[in-house]
Amino acid sequence: MLSALLGHDGFYSVVAEHAGRIVGSNFLDERSPIAGVGPITIDPEGQNRGVGGRLMQDVLNRAAGKQVAGVRLLQAGYHNRSLCLYTKLGFITREPISVLQGRPLGRTFAGYNVRQATMADLAACKKICLQVHGFDRSGELRDAIEQSTAAVVEHLGCITGYTTGVAFFGHSVALTNQDLMALIGAATEFGGPGFLLPTRNHEAFKWCLEGGLRLVFQMTLMTVGLYNDPAGAYMPSVLY
Repeated sequence: MLSALLGHDGFYSVVAEHAGRIVGSNFLDERSPIAGVGPITIDPEGQNRGVGGRLMQDVLNRAAGKQVAGVRLLQAGYHNRSLCLYTKLGFITREPISVLQGRPLGRTFAGYNVRQATMADLAACKKICLQVHGFDRSGELRDAIEQSTAAVVEHLGCITGYTTGVAFFGHSVALTNQDLMALIGAATEFGGPGFLLPTRNHEAFKWCLEGGLRLVFQMTLMTVGLYNDPAGAYMPSVLY
């Protein structure tokens, strides 16, 4: 995974060295108007010594230099120290996110068709993301289409949502919960530790649990800069 990030022009990467040895790394996803932080990793022997703080400040300086509209990340809910660090760096806590995993649901909804996304769908998906979030993530969607992981949901002849993959590193945006649940129900797998669903989305969260999916752990969405409360249904990636 890190090799893919290091080889991608859309990601900024930084490492921390001590005594000639790499003790940590961090990444900044620059493919969209909002930058996403991570994954950040610290050698266990270098933790609690300020390495993480310096790696975080480096990517924030990078974001400021590029004048991005905002920066976001997903913080591991169990890790109190990182929550405090990110807060002191200026990140605002927005909402808890549940990571869900289990067997594919294989659920369909009458009138909702899920299919693989193509480059011809970019404009419609961009419009949906702008409507829900106030900015678009077409750079990420373009990559997902090229990797054949992206899908769209159609209702009444129109695209009403899309996903770059119902997975840990994929994000999804939809006009309604029905559109979002159609995307989840059509997924053939949930890549990585699981997919991320805003816990406050009671309808979708309850539907997933009743379908047999299990809660793996909780994360926290945190932001700096531009933030609009979503005007639709969505699922973040582990970056945001």
